[in-house]
Amino acid sequence: MRNIKYTDSVTFRCLEHLRETSLDISLIHAGKEQCEPSHICTKTRSEYILHFVLSGKGFYSLKNCSNYPVTAGQMFLILPGEAVTYGADATEPWQYAWIGFNGIRANTIIRRCGFLGSTRILPSPVHPDTIMDCIDHILDCKSLTFADDLRREAWMLMLFSRLMDHYEQSHRHTPDTGSYGTRAYVELAVEHIKYYHGYGIHVSDIAGHLGISRAYLNHAFQKELGISVQKFLIEFRLHKAANLLADTNDTIKEISAAVGYEDQLNFSKAFKKKFGISPKNYRAHKASAVHYAEKQLEDHPADFTD
Repeated sequence: MRNIKYTDSVTFRCLEHLRETSLDISLIHAGKEQCEPSHICTKTRSEYILHFVLSGKGFYSLKNCSNYPVTAGQMFLILPGEAVTYGADATEPWQYAWIGFNGIRANTIIRRCGFLGSTRILPSPVHPDTIMDCIDHILDCKSLTFADDLRREAWMLMLFSRLMDHYEQSHRHTPDTGSYGTRAYVELAVEHIKYYHGYGIHVSDIAGHLGISRAYLNHAFQKELGISVQKFLIEFRLHKAANLLADTNDTIKEISAAVGYEDQLNFSKAFKKKFGISPKNYRAHKASAVHYAEKQLEDHPADFTD
């Protein structure tokens, strides 16, 4: 693991290489910069990054598509694994601040800040002074101590809460009841399942994590997805197992344990019930299909080219 790095200069202030302190949401880096004219950034990241443009202007391009102009008062998002290019204007280069973060609640948080579907650029509903107050407090907590870990994440969460408040207020037609709706609970439950399905969790564990009853959680899944929580959990585990069978050389016993089945026999029965074929035969069938495709490409390469 790289050591925490703190940089403080006239045009660039940044705190990076932070350790991930929570599975829920964890700050990875934060900073602010007055960019040079035509300064370009092109890098695929493994974390979420939210930029706030404080002054000037620039552009944002996703997956080599058209360049979208971004100006002061806007914010733009980078998702993990996305190929993004963004850069400062040649005559009015932007100054921006940013936070990089990860965790099982990250996707829910950005949606509740307004980044729905393919949306990557939004007006920033929070005053720049408020944004910089949160970012500066994060950057002031530059020690690698548990206390500073808590302070950094507290200011990050404060910033998220301000963004959520403004978004929800502008899209609310009824008074706030103080509780999540069924969709939010399903999103949180799905994120929990993604990260903990290999630990043998049960529906009661998921409901307990969310602080609601098993019956209400099941009602939420039936309403939003049309299936029970239990069925979703089983389907998720079995599809994950199918991917592992096709893409790894792990033993069936190892894969069974990796997706949360303590008993390999129960896993094999559930897998066959779902896919109509045993895990062993599924792997052999997939391997045979891949071998056949590779052989066809080798013997008839012209059939696979324009």
